[in-house]
Amino acid sequence: MTGDDWVVRPVAGARATKVYRCPGCDHEIVAGTPHVVVWREDDVEDRRHWHTPCWRRRTPGRY
Repeated sequence: MTGDDWVVRPVAGARATKVYRCPGCDHEIVAGTPHVVVWREDDVEDRRHWHTPCWRRRTPGRY
């Protein structure tokens, strides 16, 4: 799915095997937690892992 110029991909808990830090809340996304991976359509190298609720609450147009 895309939103504006963002690409948003869901990650199922069973596929979440690493720990990431959510840029929305600065807390860890622990292994096994469903979440989303997000990047600008023109910058896949800058992709980030977000808690799904944090991504939904973000300020539109900003990471």
